[in-house]
Amino acid sequence: MRRAVTFVAFLLFCLPAFSDTGAFDMDRWNSVIENIRTRAAAKNISTDTINATLRNPAFIPSIVRSDKNQSEFKLTLDEYLARTVNSTRVARGRQMRAKYPTLLARTEEIYGLPPHVILAFWGMESNYGEVKARHRLVDAFFTLIYDGRREKFFTEQLLALMKIADDNKLDINNTRGSWAGAMGHFQFIPTTLELYGVDGNGDGRVDIIDSVGDAMASAGNYLNKLGWNKNERIVRRVILPADFDTSVLDGKTKKTLTEWANYGVLNADGGPIPTGNMVAGLVADVANLRSNSADDFAPDSDVAPRPVITAYLTYPNFYRIKKWNNSNWYAIAIAELSDKLK
Repeated sequence: MRRAVTFVAFLLFCLPAFSDTGAFDMDRWNSVIENIRTRAAAKNISTDTINATLRNPAFIPSIVRSDKNQSEFKLTLDEYLARTVNSTRVARGRQMRAKYPTLLARTEEIYGLPPHVILAFWGMESNYGEVKARHRLVDAFFTLIYDGRREKFFTEQLLALMKIADDNKLDINNTRGSWAGAMGHFQFIPTTLELYGVDGNGDGRVDIIDSVGDAMASAGNYLNKLGWNKNERIVRRVILPADFDTSVLDGKTKKTLTEWANYGVLNADGGPIPTGNMVAGLVADVANLRSNSADDFAPDSDVAPRPVITAYLTYPNFYRIKKWNNSNWYAIAIAELSDKLK
């Protein structure tokens, strides 16, 4: 009887979706459910958790549209930083530093992550927990598995979520996140949480949604495992000669600091950069440079071109951030925000 009621409720929910996604394939939906049941049992996930997960999953048409129509924001680096490293976020970060001094100190002591770095990630990911999750993750994952574009990936996420809920006595049907499955204060996907989640408040379970202590410890553990070095900076703002080869400004070309200095890289104030054998990359907003290329030479023709390209030397911690989020702009924003929160 329960299955029939669920089936009817599901159809009522899904009927408006037909025009957007084509005729709904109930056979496929049932095969997805049975596949999850079989695979979850093989992973020794409890019958209670399996039954709870499969009780009444819903297909959400807007999630399919979101997955298929992810827009590529064409923001310049300056525009991106203006949005992400603004005075409101900095002020809020300072409030969080004053509110959670013990948790932040413990995260640094155990995992080597300074408070300003953890706060920067927290601010970027959820605006310090203010971003509210919209979707039941069970619904999101079943919808995306059914859609099939990244079926293997989202199947792995759902099974990981079931295992996490089982191990930590969480209500899987009350676990919410983004349409793509990111959850909690630091927006972990389930497979990341499964690997790096930590019980930060000592209650015997890992809950990165409702426990700031667990969320902060899990983020610290993850970054620690990525190799974070608290004694190294993330980036250094620099300036380059006007005729600098912009093809190397994507962060992929790496040289020693001494080599970059020999190429004419200078501190933002025009002074020499530190030299040595540390390897770094260079990142700049090349697209914006090319679209706004203008004659930036000194007016006196006897004077050599003055440095006009602003860029960032990118140190090893920069590339550790990119394992969290593979975006140059994101990593620079973390660096800028963390500097303001020191």
